[in-house]
Amino acid sequence: MIRLLVGLGNPGAEYEATRHNAGFWFIDEVARTLKVSLVPERSYFGLAARANTAHGPVWLLEPMTYMNASGKSVAALARFFKIAPEEILVAHDELDIPPGLAKMKLGGSHAGHNGLKDIHAQLGSADYWRLRLGIGHPGVKAEVVNYVLKKPSAEHREAIDKSIEQAMSALDLMLAGEMERAMMKVHAKPQRPKPPRPEPTP
Repeated sequence: MIRLLVGLGNPGAEYEATRHNAGFWFIDEVARTLKVSLVPERSYFGLAARANTAHGPVWLLEPMTYMNASGKSVAALARFFKIAPEEILVAHDELDIPPGLAKMKLGGSHAGHNGLKDIHAQLGSADYWRLRLGIGHPGVKAEVVNYVLKKPSAEHREAIDKSIEQAMSALDLMLAGEMERAMMKVHAKPQRPKPPRPEPTP
Protein backbone atom coordinates (compact mmCIF):
# COMPACT_ATOMS: atom_id res chain seq x y z
CA MET A 1 0.00 0.00 0.00
CA ILE A 2 1.31 3.45 -0.90
CA ARG A 3 1.11 5.98 1.95
CA LEU A 4 3.34 8.69 0.50
CA LEU A 5 3.37 9.97 -3.10
CA VAL A 6 6.34 12.18 -3.92
CA GLY A 7 6.96 14.20 -7.08
CA LEU A 8 10.47 15.46 -7.85
CA GLY A 9 11.27 18.85 -9.33
CA ASN A 10 12.76 22.26 -8.63
CA PRO A 11 10.89 25.12 -6.96
CA GLY A 12 10.42 28.48 -8.69
CA ALA A 13 8.57 29.80 -11.73
CA GLU A 14 11.65 29.49 -13.98
CA TYR A 15 11.67 25.69 -13.52
CA GLU A 16 7.92 25.09 -13.50
CA ALA A 17 7.57 23.94 -17.13
CA THR A 18 10.98 22.21 -17.46
CA ARG A 19 11.40 18.48 -18.06
CA HIS A 20 13.01 17.94 -14.64
CA ASN A 21 9.68 18.92 -13.04
CA ALA A 22 7.64 16.07 -14.53
CA GLY A 23 7.30 14.57 -11.04
CA PHE A 24 5.63 17.78 -9.80
CA TRP A 25 3.21 17.63 -12.75
CA PHE A 26 2.15 14.14 -11.66
CA ILE A 27 1.57 15.17 -8.02
CA ASP A 28 -0.40 18.25 -9.14
CA GLU A 29 -2.69 15.90 -11.07
CA VAL A 30 -3.05 13.57 -8.05
CA ALA A 31 -3.94 16.57 -5.84
CA ARG A 32 -6.62 17.63 -8.35
CA THR A 33 -8.07 14.12 -8.47
CA LEU A 34 -8.09 13.70 -4.67
CA LYS A 35 -9.37 17.29 -4.26
CA VAL A 36 -6.64 18.50 -1.90
CA SER A 37 -4.35 21.54 -1.99
CA LEU A 38 -0.61 21.34 -1.44
CA VAL A 39 0.53 23.84 1.19
CA PRO A 40 4.01 24.78 2.47
CA GLU A 41 5.06 22.53 5.36
CA ARG A 42 8.30 23.79 6.90
CA SER A 43 8.82 20.62 8.94
CA TYR A 44 8.99 18.58 5.72
CA PHE A 45 10.82 21.18 3.57
CA GLY A 46 8.17 21.08 0.87
CA LEU A 47 4.59 21.45 -0.27
CA ALA A 48 2.43 18.74 1.24
CA ALA A 49 -1.17 17.59 1.50
CA ARG A 50 -2.94 14.77 3.33
CA ALA A 51 -5.79 13.11 1.49
CA ASN A 52 -8.30 10.68 2.95
CA THR A 53 -9.03 7.86 0.52
CA ALA A 54 -11.06 4.66 0.59
CA HIS A 55 -7.77 2.87 1.40
CA GLY A 56 -6.76 5.18 4.25
CA PRO A 57 -4.84 8.47 4.42
CA VAL A 58 -2.11 9.25 1.87
CA TRP A 59 0.42 12.07 1.85
CA LEU A 60 1.39 14.03 -1.26
CA LEU A 61 4.75 15.79 -1.26
CA GLU A 62 6.70 18.11 -3.55
CA PRO A 63 10.13 18.81 -2.00
CA MET A 64 11.10 22.51 -2.16
CA THR A 65 14.76 21.75 -1.47
CA TYR A 66 15.90 21.75 -5.12
CA MET A 67 16.34 18.40 -6.80
CA ASN A 68 19.73 17.46 -5.32
CA ALA A 69 18.43 17.59 -1.72
CA SER A 70 15.04 15.90 -2.30
CA GLY A 71 15.82 13.18 0.25
CA LYS A 72 15.89 15.69 3.11
CA SER A 73 12.20 16.41 2.52
CA VAL A 74 11.12 12.81 1.82
CA ALA A 75 12.94 11.37 4.85
CA ALA A 76 11.56 14.07 7.20
CA LEU A 77 7.94 13.23 6.37
CA ALA A 78 8.48 9.45 6.14
CA ARG A 79 10.23 9.30 9.52
CA PHE A 80 7.63 11.43 11.29
CA PHE A 81 4.72 9.27 10.09
CA LYS A 82 6.69 6.00 10.24
CA ILE A 83 6.22 5.33 6.52
CA ALA A 84 8.41 2.47 5.24
CA PRO A 85 10.37 2.84 1.95
CA GLU A 86 8.13 0.28 0.20
CA GLU A 87 5.09 2.47 1.08
CA ILE A 88 6.60 5.40 -0.85
CA LEU A 89 6.18 6.09 -4.58
CA VAL A 90 8.49 8.69 -6.15
CA ALA A 91 7.49 10.16 -9.53
CA HIS A 92 10.41 11.55 -11.55
CA ASP A 93 11.60 12.40 -15.06
CA GLU A 94 13.38 9.54 -16.86
CA LEU A 95 15.88 10.10 -19.68
CA ASP A 96 15.96 6.44 -20.76
CA ILE A 97 12.24 6.33 -21.64
CA PRO A 98 10.71 8.23 -24.59
CA PRO A 99 8.08 10.92 -23.92
CA GLY A 100 4.62 9.38 -23.79
CA LEU A 101 5.63 6.30 -21.81
CA ALA A 102 5.80 5.73 -18.05
CA LYS A 103 7.28 2.78 -16.20
CA MET A 104 6.85 1.68 -12.62
CA LYS A 105 9.28 -0.37 -10.55
CA LEU A 106 10.34 -1.16 -7.00
CA GLY A 107 13.95 -0.55 -5.99
CA GLY A 108 16.97 -0.52 -8.30
CA SER A 109 19.74 1.99 -8.83
CA HIS A 110 19.33 5.77 -9.02
CA ALA A 111 20.99 5.71 -12.49
CA GLY A 112 22.66 9.06 -11.83
CA HIS A 113 19.38 10.90 -11.09
CA ASN A 114 20.38 13.39 -8.37
CA GLY A 115 16.94 13.47 -6.75
CA LEU A 116 16.85 9.68 -6.37
CA LYS A 117 20.50 9.63 -5.27
CA ASP A 118 19.67 11.87 -2.31
CA ILE A 119 16.52 9.90 -1.43
CA HIS A 120 18.61 6.68 -1.40
CA ALA A 121 21.09 8.34 0.95
CA GLN A 122 18.53 9.90 3.30
CA LEU A 123 16.23 6.87 3.55
CA GLY A 124 19.18 4.50 3.73
CA SER A 125 17.31 2.28 1.29
CA ALA A 126 16.60 1.87 -2.41
CA ASP A 127 13.45 -0.16 -1.76
CA TYR A 128 10.87 2.47 -2.64
CA TRP A 129 8.61 2.54 -5.70
CA ARG A 130 9.42 4.76 -8.68
CA LEU A 131 7.11 6.10 -11.34
CA ARG A 132 9.49 6.90 -14.20
CA LEU A 133 7.99 9.48 -16.55
CA GLY A 134 9.74 9.36 -19.92
CA ILE A 135 11.24 12.64 -21.17
CA GLY A 136 13.60 11.17 -23.80
CA HIS A 137 17.37 11.68 -24.08
CA PRO A 138 19.16 14.49 -25.91
CA GLY A 139 21.52 11.87 -27.41
CA VAL A 140 24.72 13.32 -25.93
CA LYS A 141 25.66 12.90 -22.27
CA ALA A 142 27.17 16.40 -22.08
CA GLU A 143 23.80 17.89 -23.06
CA VAL A 144 21.77 16.18 -20.29
CA VAL A 145 21.91 18.97 -17.65
CA ASN A 146 20.88 21.59 -20.18
CA TYR A 147 18.17 19.30 -21.60
CA VAL A 148 16.40 18.46 -18.32
CA LEU A 149 16.28 22.15 -17.33
CA LYS A 150 14.62 23.19 -20.60
CA LYS A 151 10.94 23.14 -21.53
CA PRO A 152 9.91 20.20 -23.72
CA SER A 153 8.46 20.91 -27.16
CA ALA A 154 4.65 21.20 -27.27
CA GLU A 155 4.48 17.73 -28.82
CA HIS A 156 6.68 16.21 -26.08
CA ARG A 157 4.76 18.01 -23.32
CA GLU A 158 1.52 16.58 -24.66
CA ALA A 159 3.07 13.09 -24.73
CA ILE A 160 4.33 13.45 -21.12
CA ASP A 161 0.88 14.64 -20.02
CA LYS A 162 -0.63 11.55 -21.69
CA SER A 163 1.76 9.27 -19.78
CA ILE A 164 0.75 11.01 -16.53
CA GLU A 165 -2.90 10.45 -17.46
CA GLN A 166 -2.18 6.75 -17.96
CA ALA A 167 -0.36 6.54 -14.61
CA MET A 168 -3.33 8.26 -12.97
CA SER A 169 -5.60 5.44 -14.15
CA ALA A 170 -3.59 3.15 -11.81
CA LEU A 171 -3.74 5.48 -8.78
CA ASP A 172 -6.53 3.61 -7.00
CA LEU A 173 -4.67 0.30 -7.41
CA MET A 174 -1.46 1.88 -6.00
CA LEU A 175 -3.34 3.20 -2.96
CA ALA A 176 -4.94 -0.24 -2.48
CA GLY A 177 -1.48 -1.85 -2.55
CA GLU A 178 -2.26 -3.84 -5.70
CA MET A 179 1.10 -2.97 -7.18
CA GLU A 180 1.28 -5.74 -9.80
CA ARG A 181 -2.05 -4.66 -11.29
CA ALA A 182 -1.04 -1.00 -11.05
CA MET A 183 2.15 -1.76 -13.00
CA MET A 184 0.22 -3.58 -15.71
CA LYS A 185 -2.04 -0.56 -16.09
CA VAL A 186 0.85 1.93 -16.22
CA HIS A 187 2.77 -0.21 -18.74
CA ALA A 188 -0.22 -1.03 -20.96
CA LYS A 189 0.21 0.11 -24.55
CA PRO A 190 -2.49 2.56 -25.59
CA GLN A 191 -5.04 0.76 -27.76
CA ARG A 192 -4.70 1.45 -31.45
CA PRO A 193 -7.92 2.24 -33.27
CA LYS A 194 -9.13 -0.79 -35.19
CA PRO A 195 -8.76 -0.59 -38.97
CA PRO A 196 -12.07 -0.20 -40.78
CA ARG A 197 -13.56 -3.47 -41.94
CA PRO A 198 -13.33 -3.99 -45.68
CA GLU A 199 -16.57 -3.55 -47.54
CA PRO A 200 -18.00 -6.91 -48.66
CA THR A 201 -17.64 -7.35 -52.38
CA PRO A 202 -20.95 -7.92 -54.21
